[in-house]
Amino acid sequence: MLIPTASPFSAVQVNTYVERLTSLVVLYLPRLAAAILLLVVGWWVISWLSRLVAEATARLDVSLSSFLTSMFSILLKVLLLISAAGMVGFQTTSFVAILGAAGLAVGLALQGTLANFAGGVLILVFKPFTVGDVIESQGKSGTVVAIQIFNTILLSSQGDTVILPNGATSNGVIVNKAHPMQAAVEVQLELDSTTDLDALRQRAVPLMQRTSRVLPTPLPQVSIVSLKPGATMTAAFRVHTTPGQEDAVRNELLEELQQLFAKEEASK
Repeated sequence: MLIPTASPFSAVQVNTYVERLTSLVVLYLPRLAAAILLLVVGWWVISWLSRLVAEATARLDVSLSSFLTSMFSILLKVLLLISAAGMVGFQTTSFVAILGAAGLAVGLALQGTLANFAGGVLILVFKPFTVGDVIESQGKSGTVVAIQIFNTILLSSQGDTVILPNGATSNGVIVNKAHPMQAAVEVQLELDSTTDLDALRQRAVPLMQRTSRVLPTPLPQVSIVSLKPGATMTAAFRVHTTPGQEDAVRNELLEELQQLFAKEEASK
């Protein structure tokens, strides 16, 4: 004799599930459609606004313009996604709180980087120097080869690549040697206090004028900067060159002065 088995779902249960599903579809389908419409329209509006920001910042540096446009677009897209999720019925309060806490943590961790970014914006907007200028900052000097969002790249006279953080550079002292296109080079030597200064000028000035990369004007100078009676005096040998050539000229000038004094010592 066969015993009939109970159906896993009765007709009443099936009707209940269908009614619940129908009510959910009726409740959430308009919200879902509105959220999709919001995403489509909002995405188009964000793209249009991003193009406006790109055009407005086109006069700035290319790197800065691209960075600002990307940040603007990403921020609006995140806000758009949160708004769409809220329309569907997701609780976005906790999500916004998590994003705020994450933003705070990232900001604290990257405060040095953010300071460099702010410094880069100031440098690119106010232009205390431009690419090609010879500057001195933070104890380093060289020719500016690139101004990036976070760093300024210099090429020193020795051929070294110097990377300066923009935060400290924009807040510190900047010596721009590009205008006028001259840089003074001074070599100080201790000499006997009985040295005939006029005779020294007659021998040293023509020598300095013949030194390569030394500008013809202003004329090279030899002067006393300190004097110890009965002992020694300090003489300064000053010439002018183009910015970026200071170290090379100083080294060459030291060698030629050393040879000059060595010849005089040998002839005695």
